[in-house]
Amino acid sequence: MKKILLLGLLVFIGISLKSQVNGKIIADTNNLKIVKVWGTHYERGFAYGSLLGPEITDVFDNYVKPAFGSYYSTARYFLLHQDHLAVDSAYVNEAKAIIAGMDSAGTNTSNLDFLDVLTGNSVLDVYKLLVGKSYDMGCSSLMSWGDATAGSNLSGKSAISRHLDWMPDPSINRNQVLCIHLPAESDEQPWASVGFASMIGALSGFNADMGVFQHNMSDFSGSTSYGNQYEPVWFSLRKALEKRDYNSDGENNVQDLKAVMQEQPKGYADGFIISALSRASGNEDSLVAMVAEVTPEAPYLSFRYNDYPDSIPGDNLYTANSQIARNSSMNICSRYTAVANAIGNGIDIGSTKNRELLLNNSSVSSNIQFMQYIPEQDSFRISVYKDSVPAWQNPLVGFQISVLFDESVNLAKNSSQNIEIYGYPNPCNNELTILGLEKIKGQVKISMFNLKGQKIRSKKIVNPGARYKTDIGEFSPGVYIIKIQSAKRSYALKVLKQ
Repeated sequence: MKKILLLGLLVFIGISLKSQVNGKIIADTNNLKIVKVWGTHYERGFAYGSLLGPEITDVFDNYVKPAFGSYYSTARYFLLHQDHLAVDSAYVNEAKAIIAGMDSAGTNTSNLDFLDVLTGNSVLDVYKLLVGKSYDMGCSSLMSWGDATAGSNLSGKSAISRHLDWMPDPSINRNQVLCIHLPAESDEQPWASVGFASMIGALSGFNADMGVFQHNMSDFSGSTSYGNQYEPVWFSLRKALEKRDYNSDGENNVQDLKAVMQEQPKGYADGFIISALSRASGNEDSLVAMVAEVTPEAPYLSFRYNDYPDSIPGDNLYTANSQIARNSSMNICSRYTAVANAIGNGIDIGSTKNRELLLNNSSVSSNIQFMQYIPEQDSFRISVYKDSVPAWQNPLVGFQISVLFDESVNLAKNSSQNIEIYGYPNPCNNELTILGLEKIKGQVKISMFNLKGQKIRSKKIVNPGARYKTDIGEFSPGVYIIKIQSAKRSYALKVLKQ
């Protein structure tokens, strides 16, 4: 009898450990879910599948499978045998864990398997191999740093604004996801992917030091070859973000992405353009900003820096969908010309001007996401397509990167006592909105401090509600700490006043 009880207890413990979900949805507003997952690749995949099963199914049933049509079974075959596309085993295991998480949650209603997940994360590469033409997407970005931002609120720091232009599709629009990864592996670091449900690669992504953003190369008309074991481009971008110091030079910057891509001797399955930006302080230009132009035909890899003789002046790099450095093509499109004309001498570009140059000169109607990444200001902002309105016309929501990557959530797991406090926009010029206070009941004291620890404002309120607004326009530019104190707990929020 004791043996039976012990066996039953072990089985129960085994099931409990296997079913543990190392993740949570920390926000679900403005057509964007924000998900945080932590642990090993398998644990993160399991959590992702457990939390987003219905959304993943929706994307595959209504977007991925119809996009390939009769080619879909062949696409899955490519990812199974990996003769034409090769995916690292860690990501294969993560894809399997996503399915296990969906199965555990009872949400795998379409009986998806790991090959579906891998196919969805290789959609651009597979499409070129099977259909013989590039997938229909656009994108553009503008990077500014150094001399370009020295006379502005950025003070020489780096910033990138980025359009993700993708034909609006209902199943994509309603399943946009920002996924924050907190790896347990010692050689990996926190990073975030900005995309759609089921995405484990990095179409757009960032860590604390660097952001990478993929564009299609629409003017590439060459062919791809079978049997070259191309790495799907989104997995390459993930490697550069997730691995700590990929090229082992003691820094985490754009040269890590270059090192990842140089491991692909035959390039990539299609023509892609990638913008990469890292911190500017104390770094040479070639370590701060880079544009990679990659194809399956020689020259396979071309890299462009601010010293390339294009028509964008100074410490600025603009990227759209045409080749500039590869074969010295200088294929200047109308959006490129518009930005070049608007940027003038390319100096005094602050965070607002960096955004507005892209918004006013490079926007299209098929804009699914617009974002801005400023690593040295701990800032990531995003707006998304909603109610038939392109992302660039919708308000930006701001996040502190350090808060997104805060590992304290690991201790709280899914506890109802874990309260996430956010402020937006952040950086902020005037009115700041504080989110997440609705779970705090009773009297709350909200105080504001400068970096010297001096209290410059304090107010007591009762039951503050989901949104508390305060005007900080009277204060000088700089970093401030807002402390929120209740009877039981206290919280701190760092805010950058522009």
